[in-house]
Amino acid sequence: MNNMRMSQRDFLKLTSTAAVAACANGIAPALFAAQRYGGNKIPIGLQLYSVRDVCQKDTAGTIKAVAKMGYKGVEFAGYYGHDAKTLRQILDDNGIKCCGSHIGIETLLGDNLPKTIEFNQILGNKFLIVPGLPEKYTKTRKAWQETADLFNELAEKVKPHGMRVGYHNHTTEFKELDGELPWDTFFSRVRKDVVMQFDTGNAMHGGGDATVYLKRYPGRATTVHIKPFSKAKPNALIGDDELPWPEIFQLCETIGSTEWYIVEYESDAYPPLVSVEKTLEVLRRWGKC
Repeated sequence: MNNMRMSQRDFLKLTSTAAVAACANGIAPALFAAQRYGGNKIPIGLQLYSVRDVCQKDTAGTIKAVAKMGYKGVEFAGYYGHDAKTLRQILDDNGIKCCGSHIGIETLLGDNLPKTIEFNQILGNKFLIVPGLPEKYTKTRKAWQETADLFNELAEKVKPHGMRVGYHNHTTEFKELDGELPWDTFFSRVRKDVVMQFDTGNAMHGGGDATVYLKRYPGRATTVHIKPFSKAKPNALIGDDELPWPEIFQLCETIGSTEWYIVEYESDAYPPLVSVEKTLEVLRRWGKC
């Protein structure tokens, strides 16, 4: 049996040779390292903002194409003039779910809230995510604290309907304000059922490391935006960027309580539907779907 064993050096040499051969044939080396990226227990959705122009022209056709690629859900960022019943029918026709909606804070206030709840009940969506706020909610640390209190109130109001409110970062949340990062001001104050929708690429553009905040706020990253970041290649797709994806996935799948990974790609390096399909292909090679 001893002569059948392969030394570590020989194994590394063999896998290195295989990786080089794979590259020559246009296959990413990541194909040989799927085990580093965890399993596929978390479904992958697409933020439709990634394909907003084609979705505006043909919402049904775009969602059909996305479902055919293998995405399990879509997150809306606008409804392209359609009512909730029409959108739900499109989703059902393609066997795909709504994994969230990006909505303005005003849609959650006053008389607008019941309408928003009804619309999203029809969609089958339980995640009401605010992707940014007007200045009055964010101009000072005190304003962020008051905003956190508002989200706590909203979380209580939507809970009986099986829904959750959440906040999605851009970059400013990781720039110090009145002696503290707004991200910490907000998430150290809100209820634990307020969703921390962490956008990996946006955060790094602002200096926010996903691995730090996933550890700091365990159990809060219910939906996570899978977005690349690269200083060297601003238009890089996931897998060709500089983020530590194995660690990010490991944290999401152990302490993050993550229910959805949501792909978002905003560069114009490729046509929109091409870029999101390429992204899903990388995730599939990593064994994520």
